[in-house]
Amino acid sequence: QVQLVESGGGLVQAGGSLRLSCAASGRTFSNNAMGWFRQAPGKEREFVVVTTWSGLITYYADSVKGRFTISRDAAKNTVTLQMSSLKPDDTAVYFCVAGRYDSKSYSSSASYSYWGQGTQVTVSS
Repeated sequence: QVQLVESGGGLVQAGGSLRLSCAASGRTFSNNAMGWFRQAPGKEREFVVVTTWSGLITYYADSVKGRFTISRDAAKNTVTLQMSSLKPDDTAVYFCVAGRYDSKSYSSSASYSYWGQGTQVTVSS
């Protein structure tokens, strides 16, 4: 089993920054990818970013490209999402995910077997 524990999030004004972290435990991740999804009230869960554990492959959703940056620390089994220039539309519950990387379906929530409990990000206008 894999456990993912998120931290960070909170309330920030538009244009501000926040950092989310996700600590993984329970298995090695050399063949897995980790990333983030988000879900706003009344909307479907949305892909945000994924990175392979090697860090060689990273994909961002167009809506966050240039504003969000994912990084990983293999030694600590953690990934961090640095979010800048936040907008009210970024308001959502953010979920850390882990699973086997698939180049054709990396943006699908079904590709990830493991999910964190979610952390709220609220951006005020």
